[in-house]
Amino acid sequence: MAEHLFLTHSDNRQEKYEVLIPQIEALISTESDLTANLANVAAALKEGLGFFWVGFYLVKEGELVLGPFQGPIACTRIQKGKGVCGTAWAEKRTIIVKDVDQFPGHIACSSASQSEIVLPAYKGGEVTLILDVDSDQLADFKKVDQIQLEKLMKIIEAKL
Repeated sequence: MAEHLFLTHSDNRQEKYEVLIPQIEALISTESDLTANLANVAAALKEGLGFFWVGFYLVKEGELVLGPFQGPIACTRIQKGKGVCGTAWAEKRTIIVKDVDQFPGHIACSSASQSEIVLPAYKGGEVTLILDVDSDQLADFKKVDQIQLEKLMKIIEAKL
């Protein structure tokens, strides 16, 4: 069965999230496979919001391992506390980076990435996966992105 997203042509990111997140929730609500769900979430975010790179890293055997993503090839493994993703995992918090070149220890998977938002998902109080969203624009992520993507991560956590 083919799935379709209904997207708004608005330039307002809040409106885009308001249209997109309920569709993502419906899309993953009846699917039990985590990989399938994460793949569809990454595709929906990339298509619906036009981000440069959207993907997930899963905690496996003490490191982050690349999961489903949309965009150019990416770093395969990230150590806890390293780069933005590893730091978000270690600190158990969302991180917004306005200029990745200014983030100490940034791991440059793509030189085109300029700004980034990274959000953890939890199961039993522990981080089990990370959502990493990159933009090819400086300072592209705002509080609205954090609020809406954290809302999305709660939906994903319910599927873990």
